[in-house]
Amino acid sequence: MAGRKKKGHEEGEGAGMERWLLSYADFITLLMVFFIIMYAMSKVDTVKYAAMANSLSVVLSGQAMSMLDAQGPSLAQGISGQQVPEGPGQTPANQGQLDEVKKQIQEFINEQQLESPVKDTGQTSTKLGDYIVIMEQERGLVISFKDALLFSSGSDVLNPQARGIIKQVGSALNKVPNFIRVEGHTDNLPINTAKFPSNWELSVMRASNVVHVLAEDAGISPDRLSVIGYGEYRPLVANLDAATNSMNRRVDVVILKKKYDYFEPGQ
Repeated sequence: MAGRKKKGHEEGEGAGMERWLLSYADFITLLMVFFIIMYAMSKVDTVKYAAMANSLSVVLSGQAMSMLDAQGPSLAQGISGQQVPEGPGQTPANQGQLDEVKKQIQEFINEQQLESPVKDTGQTSTKLGDYIVIMEQERGLVISFKDALLFSSGSDVLNPQARGIIKQVGSALNKVPNFIRVEGHTDNLPINTAKFPSNWELSVMRASNVVHVLAEDAGISPDRLSVIGYGEYRPLVANLDAATNSMNRRVDVVILKKKYDYFEPGQ
């Protein structure tokens, strides 16, 4: 009887020892996993991490951000998903090209005389510079045409002299590889015709007709061009009177900076 008790006692101690070893093994395994994770985290590729953060920032806010001062392309694959680096610092690699384009267009605007004053504006000037404004924005170079220079009121048909002006401007734009976005804008005066149920349709068709001239007459590759119609919803100033309404009725030709290639379709 005593022998059986002793044997049972020894078996109990062995079972307890085995449970302790299992717990110890689990602890060692968890500790090893912990150190593997710590090691992996210490080997994070900061360039790829910065590129990923930069890509997410562009998608969510439209603006690039810097992470750990690292430089690198987007992680997204393909042309349409690639954010093209523009060189170190704040100056894009092709900024010189854009500056040259701006210079050429500005010289053309300063020298060009219109055949007659533009109708529907109340202006008596024949200077082209009174109807075209060049602006540098964060997204790129913007060439803004007053709508009366290109179209009659409520129409999307280009004026006779408008095609030549757009072609001349387009010949300068053909010297840079950037994507070009043509944006149509109106004032907030309502329109409701068989052709244009609202200002959206009018703004889209005006921008589309300008794009056709850039592609067909100026020879700009169509895969670099896009059209947007904002209607009355992106005014430069509040629509308060005839003068402010005239400022908001425009067609903007935007030469996008290379970093915005991320948002444009690619082949």
